[in-house]
Amino acid sequence: MKPVLFFMMKSCPYCKQAINWMNELKEENPAYSDIEIKTIDENLEPEVAEQYDYYYVPTYYINGEKMHEGVATKEKIKQVLDTALL
Repeated sequence: MKPVLFFMMKSCPYCKQAINWMNELKEENPAYSDIEIKTIDENLEPEVAEQYDYYYVPTYYINGEKMHEGVATKEKIKQVLDTALL
């Protein structure tokens, strides 16, 4: 299982939707709850956010590789979580 970095901003409606979908997916598949997801609010931790190459939030990284950037769908988030489980 690989940890996930989740970059977001509190004011972003797409980030709020992504969080809701992550919670739904965890309810649908309890294995997702075992994944370590480190949430980084780029406004609160700009020094961390600046170390990564992305422009839009929400953005997901696994092992330093960008898995998704920008407006997400529930299916795209599921793909990120499935990759983290491998």
